[in-house]
Amino acid sequence: MLFRSNPEIGGGSGLSGSSGVGASTNGETYRIGNPSPEFELARLFIRQIIPLNIETRYYQSEINKVAGIFPTNYLSFTIGKISVSDIFDMNRYSHDPRTQFLSWALMENGAWDYPANTKGYSPSVVIEFVTPVHQLRYGVSLVSTTPNGMVMNWNLTRAGSQTIEYTYNYHIGAKNGTTRLLSYLTFADMGNFNQSLTINPASPSIAETRKYGRTKYGFGISCDQEINDALGFFLRAGWNDGRNETWEFTEIDRSLSFGLSLKGNKWHRQNDNIGLAYVISGLSSSHRKYLQEGGYGFVLGDGNLNYSLENLAELYYSFSLNNEISVSGEYQFLVNPGYNKDRGPVHVFSVRVHFEI
Repeated sequence: MLFRSNPEIGGGSGLSGSSGVGASTNGETYRIGNPSPEFELARLFIRQIIPLNIETRYYQSEINKVAGIFPTNYLSFTIGKISVSDIFDMNRYSHDPRTQFLSWALMENGAWDYPANTKGYSPSVVIEFVTPVHQLRYGVSLVSTTPNGMVMNWNLTRAGSQTIEYTYNYHIGAKNGTTRLLSYLTFADMGNFNQSLTINPASPSIAETRKYGRTKYGFGISCDQEINDALGFFLRAGWNDGRNETWEFTEIDRSLSFGLSLKGNKWHRQNDNIGLAYVISGLSSSHRKYLQEGGYGFVLGDGNLNYSLENLAELYYSFSLNNEISVSGEYQFLVNPGYNKDRGPVHVFSVRVHFEI
């Protein structure tokens, strides 16, 4: 049995308070009222691994993962406070905003309204069946009592989220590839876009229509593929029904992202990395209509909306100073931020310093 505890100090509110953009620009910032650094017990969980064979494999240490020898085939039971994105929707080249792409729609599938409090954590139970080729994961998690809130709803008969994902690992020649298929269902005290428009067409408010029994469901696919020893490619696509309000993550109902990741082998900088990616985000028809008529969500709201797909391109270079410290330069180009043709384009420049001890 493994026990993990992860205290964390974090703060900041992001560019424009992390609002006004579906594929928000920094995955290490939060939508919180007080941007001052605060202590958070981010993860506190136990994990029981049941071997299904005698063959073992050594796994390297990664962020939130300790190196060790584990069976190649096993069942795993995880109970406690976790980030579900530590387990689901992994992608080799586009997942960690500390070392890879920063945008929310690149660290996760943007259309996956994944269960989490404001800072990204939720009490959960996850069951995993893992083999070298096939993997199946299922999780049940709490959701917050209010959209993107810090207080979790412990009444599982009325609110919660379920996630299931199948992973297939394969080889093309000698190069590794992975495809993941994800689906989720969330139920909570949600408001409905169409009902809010019916009640008040001139000034709809999603909060006025909230009631238990409403759901949000969606699907996603994530692929990563080695091209050679230095270059890799990734692709993600996601869709959710978009009838009821976004509850936890960000206001994206349709998402397509793809990109390349290149190690610095060719110029003798093996620990350096370059990433280039593109994200296209969209809204459901009812979500779009709600915003066009002046409605507001916890991320979006212009008082009016001249709708178009939101587009984001991101480029970064991660320069390794030594084994513990890296510095990244980031550039993001946003077209139609917040799905509004009357806004932007916007250029965002960032510098990221990452320490590992």
